[in-house]
Amino acid sequence: MINLNDKNPNTNRIIHCSIIIFFFSMEKIRLFAKQTNEMIESNNFLTFLAEKLTIKKKRNKSSKTFFFLDQSIFYTNKSSEAMDRSCSQSEKQIKLIIENWLRILNIRLGWINDFNKFVIKYAKYFKLLKILRGHKDTINSVIFSSDGRKIVSSASDETVRIWDVESGKQIQIFIEHSSLFNAAEFSPDGRIIVSCSENKIIQLWDMESGKEIMKLKGHSSAVWDVNFSLDGKYIVSSSSDKTIKLWDVNSGEQLQTMIGHSSGVTSVQFSPDSQMIASASHDKTIVLWDVKTGTRLKELNGHFGLVLRAKFSFDGQYIISCSWDKTIRIWSVKSGKELKILKENFEKVRDVSYFPDGQTIVSCSWDKNISLWDVKSGTEIQKLEGHDERITCVNISPDGDKIVSSSVDCTIRIWG
Repeated sequence: MINLNDKNPNTNRIIHCSIIIFFFSMEKIRLFAKQTNEMIESNNFLTFLAEKLTIKKKRNKSSKTFFFLDQSIFYTNKSSEAMDRSCSQSEKQIKLIIENWLRILNIRLGWINDFNKFVIKYAKYFKLLKILRGHKDTINSVIFSSDGRKIVSSASDETVRIWDVESGKQIQIFIEHSSLFNAAEFSPDGRIIVSCSENKIIQLWDMESGKEIMKLKGHSSAVWDVNFSLDGKYIVSSSSDKTIKLWDVNSGEQLQTMIGHSSGVTSVQFSPDSQMIASASHDKTIVLWDVKTGTRLKELNGHFGLVLRAKFSFDGQYIISCSWDKTIRIWSVKSGKELKILKENFEKVRDVSYFPDGQTIVSCSWDKNISLWDVKSGTEIQKLEGHDERITCVNISPDGDKIVSSSVDCTIRIWG
C-alpha cells in the first residue's frame, strides 16, 4: 500500500500516477455526492466517472500532463505519447484507463467509501460569519425571510426583532409586555410578521411600521408554534392545549380546530402545496392533517421521546423529525413509514430542517452544536461549534448558502 503520510520528497512513486486530485465545481460535487454510493453498490463507479464527465487534455512545460474532466482536473506523470493515444480512444477504452489508474493506486473499496464521505463533506463548508446581539433572554426562534435578506427572532425577553442579514444590524423591534414569545416568522411577501407566545395569543405585525395589525385568540393555553401557508392566506398554530388551529389572515377568523394529540403540540407546518399540515407533539407522535377538512390523515409512530419538530422536505415527499429520544428520523409522506434514523452521540435534538436541495439536513441539539447530515448515507458531514449554551433553533436561507441559529446564550449566529 502507498503511504500517503510519507513526507520524503524523493518518494516519486507517490507522484508517479499515484495521486489523482479532483477539484470539482459545486455542481459536480453535488452530483458526485448524490450518486457515488449508488455507483459503488452497483459496481459502476468507474463507469460513472467516465460517462458523466467529459475529458479534455492540456500540457504544461513540465513532464506532467493535465486532464480536465469538464470543470474538474487531475494530473498524471504518464508519458504524453501514451496519454495522446489514450484520449483518442473510445469511451470504453477511457473507462479502462481510469480503472487501470485505480488499480495502480491499489485503492480498496473501503477507501472509496471514505472518499465519498470526504467529497460530500466539502460540498459546502460552513463557518461563522456574524454574531448578532441585542436580546436579553433566551432566543426561542430564528427564521429567514423568503428573500433571505432578513431574519426574524423571538425571545423570552418579551420582544420580536428583525435583523438585516448583510449588516447584522437590528432594523425593527416589536414589544409585548408580559409576553414570552415562542415563535415568529415572515409572511411569504415579507410584509407581515406572525408571532405566538405564552399568553395564549397570536399577533400579526406590520413589518415596516412595527405596529400590531391584529390579535388572534382561541387557544386556551400557551401557543408554541405558527406557520404561514405558501400563499400567505392562512396561518396554522399549535398549542400546549393539545390543539391545532387554522386561521384566515385577512379576517382573523378561526377556520378549523384539529383535535387528536393527547399532549401539547410543539410544532406545525404546512406542506409545500398547503394541502396538508404536519404536527409534532409531546405524545411522541407526528400527525398529518388535511387542511380543507381538518381530518387526520396519518399518524407517524417511532419516536420514544417527545417530538419537538416535524418538517416537510421541499418537494413534500418526506418528513424530517427530531426528538428528546436523541434521534432524527426521516419518514415517507405517502406511506407514513419510517425510512431512516440518524443517531449519534448527541443530546436531545431541538430542531431540524432540510436544505433546499433535499440532499442535506441541518440539526441542533442541547450539546451546543449544529450538525449537517448527508441524507443518502445518513452520515454527519460537518459540526458547527460556537454557542455557549443550548441551541434552540436553526434555519436555512432559501438559497441554502447560510444557516442561522439561536441559543439560550442570547445570541444569533449566522453561518455561511
